[in-house]
Amino acid sequence: MDRRTFLAAAAAMPFDLAVDRSAAGSEPRRGNAASESAPGLEETPFFSLPGNKGLLIQAPGWRGPELCSTTPRFVGSAVKTFILATYLREVEAGRLSEAEPMAIDDGVRSLSSPIFGAHPEAAKNLAGSTSARTILEAMISHSDNTATDAALRRVGVARVRDFIAGTVGLEHTRIPDSTRRMFSWLAGAGAGVDVGWSGMKQILDDHYFGEPRPPINDQQTMVSTAADLVAYYRRAVAGELFGKPETLTEFKRIQAMGDVISRVVPADTVAYAKGGSIDWLGFHALCATGQMLVGAKPVTFCFILNWTGSDDLTSRFAAAVSELLAAVAKEVH
Repeated sequence: MDRRTFLAAAAAMPFDLAVDRSAAGSEPRRGNAASESAPGLEETPFFSLPGNKGLLIQAPGWRGPELCSTTPRFVGSAVKTFILATYLREVEAGRLSEAEPMAIDDGVRSLSSPIFGAHPEAAKNLAGSTSARTILEAMISHSDNTATDAALRRVGVARVRDFIAGTVGLEHTRIPDSTRRMFSWLAGAGAGVDVGWSGMKQILDDHYFGEPRPPINDQQTMVSTAADLVAYYRRAVAGELFGKPETLTEFKRIQAMGDVISRVVPADTVAYAKGGSIDWLGFHALCATGQMLVGAKPVTFCFILNWTGSDDLTSRFAAAVSELLAAVAKEVH
């Protein structure tokens, strides 16, 4: 894939593409046994998608479908919601401000940045400074990785990880030091190495820094489970993770910008969600997770698909998730 094709694909990808490399590769397969699902819903197309799936849908007083919900899988940019929540908690505590200016330049620029630019030609990328609020919006609404790394650098990866494991108590969710360090690691760089923007451009030219590595690894990854993400969204949208009503309002406002919502949530339905994906050396991942309101009832969901091979399942995944969420909305209404 040439650089121009890659950049066009990154800008158009509906599930927040992390990075796309099309060479052949492999990823160990995991078990795919299903637990009991709500009657009839297990007949929808999501359950027949190839690959390794994770699924959990919950609503008050209703037993939803579940599939491998505690198996860790790659979820890509879906983990960016934890950066948003942590940042807003720091604003709430008075240690950060959404109005403060943040630098956008090659020192933080990363691949797949449709807002701030990830083009090899510098003149085609934005540079300068903008507000932290704009950074957070770009991170969620368009999954801009430059925005993600700028926000993560400011709030601190250790603080986000403490929020995930300590405050929320999630056992199987992991985030990278930055998207750029994750891409560096996947492309064969040493542990903790950031090859910089010049190195990111080399990745676009299919240049690696050692033996390429799989996205699911023990160093730099974006892994979670359907159970972790559903538990988090249930608490976050209910306001349990914030101390002030205005913080929850801001969290909801930004989360409602996720472009995955228009692809999978029933029309005219309030929702707070995030997507994620990756295509790397024959390994592929898609994720759609969040909460939608059916009447006054919150329906919290997580769909994950990991697979290997050359097939592009993006459209099938989106259609299958959309159909299942529509069926759920009718059942719980």
